[in-house]
Amino acid sequence: MTPIVSPPSSLVARRRALQHLAAGAAAVLGVSGCGFALRKAPTFAFQTVRIAGSENTPIARELRTALVTNGLTVLTTATPASAPAQVVLTVTVDQRERIAVGQTAAGQVRELQLRTRFTFRLRTANEKELIEDTELLLERDMTFSETAVLSKAAEEELLYRDMASDVVQQVVRRMAAVKSL
Repeated sequence: MTPIVSPPSSLVARRRALQHLAAGAAAVLGVSGCGFALRKAPTFAFQTVRIAGSENTPIARELRTALVTNGLTVLTTATPASAPAQVVLTVTVDQRERIAVGQTAAGQVRELQLRTRFTFRLRTANEKELIEDTELLLERDMTFSETAVLSKAAEEELLYRDMASDVVQQVVRRMAAVKSL
């Protein structure tokens, strides 16, 4: 009977390393072939936008900052009317809602639902509609406790800020989807 001779451990280690490398390369090639790409900065079909309507709310201020950061010139009602804007973003509704959805047997609030409702439209200076009235509604649930009122108020404000950031990103992506005026 002949003894079974196993290959040296360095050869086994090299073989495993090559197998892992081949699997990694196949995964990279598979992902690149499926059309996957990281999100890039948005490009817009216009350079100037006027914000009309509710422009002093937290969402409108964050939206103005995001548009300027992405290279647009943003005009508001404080800007003279003689300054031309290619498009007008009209904010029709920008509101926060706080609804009690859960109560104890004693009638104390135990669960809240926070909502941010944002409605807008985008038109050219000639009143051509680019984005019709669009409502974005975001909801977050949170528990509530009377013994931790201050921390729950801070949590509520953090959730509202998070929803505002989500709304701003959705509006910017929708505005970037407009390809021609």
